[in-house]
Amino acid sequence: MSNPGEADLTPIESARQLAEWFEKGSKPQAEWRIGTEHEKFGFRRDTLATPPYAPDGIRALLEGLAAKGWTPILDNGNPIGLRRGGASVSLEPAGQLELSGDAVADLHATRVELGAHLREVHEVAGPMGIGFAPLGFHPLATREAMPWMPKGRYAIMRAYMPKVGRLGLDMMTRTCTVQVNLDYGSEADMVEKMRVSLALQPVATALFANSPFTEGRPNGFRSYRAEVWNDTDPGRTGIPAVAFEDGFGFERFAQYVLDVPMYFVMREGKWLNAAGASFRAFMDGRLDVLPGQRATMGDFADHVTTVFTDVRLKRYLEMRGADAGDPAMLVALPAFWVGLLYDGAARKAAAALVRGWTVQEIRALRAAVPREALHAAIRGRSVREVARDAVAIARDGLKARGLGEEVYLAPLDEIVASGLTRADRWLARYHGAWRGDARRVFEEAEV
Repeated sequence: MSNPGEADLTPIESARQLAEWFEKGSKPQAEWRIGTEHEKFGFRRDTLATPPYAPDGIRALLEGLAAKGWTPILDNGNPIGLRRGGASVSLEPAGQLELSGDAVADLHATRVELGAHLREVHEVAGPMGIGFAPLGFHPLATREAMPWMPKGRYAIMRAYMPKVGRLGLDMMTRTCTVQVNLDYGSEADMVEKMRVSLALQPVATALFANSPFTEGRPNGFRSYRAEVWNDTDPGRTGIPAVAFEDGFGFERFAQYVLDVPMYFVMREGKWLNAAGASFRAFMDGRLDVLPGQRATMGDFADHVTTVFTDVRLKRYLEMRGADAGDPAMLVALPAFWVGLLYDGAARKAAAALVRGWTVQEIRALRAAVPREALHAAIRGRSVREVARDAVAIARDGLKARGLGEEVYLAPLDEIVASGLTRADRWLARYHGAWRGDARRVFEEAEV
C-alpha cells in the first residue's frame, strides 16, 4: 500500500481545493478506462479452514506471487500486498485476496487480466493446498474463527467498528465483493453517472446476490453481504441523499466527505488512530493525535478511502453494490456498468428508467434487496423487471462501442430469464444434491 498521506503534503486551505481534487479526475471520453477489483476467500482444501497470515498461509502466498514479477508492499516490515504496473494484489482484513486491476480500455482486456491472475494464484496456492472461492459472505466460518492480517489501519478499524454498528467486523472479515471503477468527463457527467448508478445499485445487488449461507446454514438472505453493510456504519455507507440534491457536484461531495468521521492518519509510515475525529477539525489544526498540524491533500486522499457509500467518488466512480462471484460474473459486473454509463444514449435511457425515483424509495429498495433480491419492488415493478430493462440498455450501450463486449452480459441474461440468482441456485443445491451440507459450496465455487 502506498502512503498517500505522506505523498502530497500540500496544505488544505478550503473546501474548493478539495472539489478541484475530484475535478482533476475528469477525462475526455477517449481516455475513459475500466478498472475491476474483486475479492475471494482462501480455504485449506483438506479442512476448509481459512489460512492465517503465517505460517504456511497468506504471507507465503504473497511471497510466491512476488517471485512472478510483483513488487511487495510492506506494512511494518510485513508483506501485505503486491504491485505490478498499474495493478495490485492486496489483503482484506481476514486475508481475502483482492486483485485491483489495471485501468484497461475494454472488457476483453478485463477478462484476460482476470484469467492471468487466477492462473498465477493457482500456480502458487495449489501446491500449498489452498483454494480460493469468490462468495459474497463466508458460508461456514464464525467471525471469531477468521484471522486478522497485520495491517495497521485494520487494527484501528477493528477497535472502532463495534462502536458504530453491529456488523462492521463481519464486513471486514467475512465479506467479498466485486466492483468496477469508471471515469467521468466533467462535473455534469459525474453527477449524471452518480445518480443513475446509485439508483440502480440495488438492482446490481440483486443480480449478483451470492451469499445465502452463514455458519453452514441458510441465513434467510440472498445477499447477506449487502445486509451486513446495512448495519456497519451509517455515517459512511449506503445511498447518500446529497447526490440527489439540487446543486450537487464536486464541492457538495467534498463537504459530505468532510462530515464522515475519520479513522486514521498516516505519518512517518505509521497509522495513527484518529477514529471518530472530525476531518474539519484536522483542517483547523485541532486533531488530538497531531496537535497543531493541519491536514494535507494526501490526508484527504486517505480519508476519501474511508467513505463506503454504494457508489463512491474518488477521481473516478466506484460501483460497490455486488457480491463476488464466479469468473463469468466477475466480468459481467463491469460489462453491466460500462454498458449503462459509457455510451451517451444508453446513459440517457438508464436515467429515464429511474426517473422520478426518490431517495426514500431507493433506500427502501436497498433495504429490501438483500433478502428479496429480484422479488423486491419499486413503484409497482419487480427488480427482475427493472433488471431486464437495465441489462437490455447495457447491451445496447456495449453494442454501440462496437467491440463485441456484449457477450459478457450472458450470465445476467440467464438470471433475468430464469428469475434465479446465484444464491437461489446454491440454496437449491443445499436442499437437494448437497443434502444440507453447505461445505459443498467450496468445491463448486472454487476459481
